[in-house]
Amino acid sequence: QVQLVESGGGLVQPGGSLRLSCAASRSIFSPNVMGWFRQAPGKERELVATENTDTITNYADSVKGRFTIFRDSAKNTVHLQMNSLKSEDTAVYYCYARALVGITAGKKYWGQGTQVTVSS
Repeated sequence: QVQLVESGGGLVQPGGSLRLSCAASRSIFSPNVMGWFRQAPGKERELVATENTDTITNYADSVKGRFTIFRDSAKNTVHLQMNSLKSEDTAVYYCYARALVGITAGKKYWGQGTQVTVSS
């Protein structure tokens, strides 16, 4: 069973930066995709950014040009560099992983979430 643990959340002023990190307890069956979702109060969980095994990335339109996702396959980690943060980015951010093929294909793994608050 894969466990995902996030870190790096916190309080930051508008225009500031944070880096989120997620460590997986074991390797995800390859090929796979890892990334980040977020959920603001009263809203549905939404995709923020993902990166697959071939380093193909996908970003929500609202974060393009501000956020960058990157992976360290050797350490089973994924990171999200968040720059030019806005109050609208305030949410709980969840690490996400999913194998694309094999017996575990379709199984979604989630971290417990880390709070990001952007406020003056």
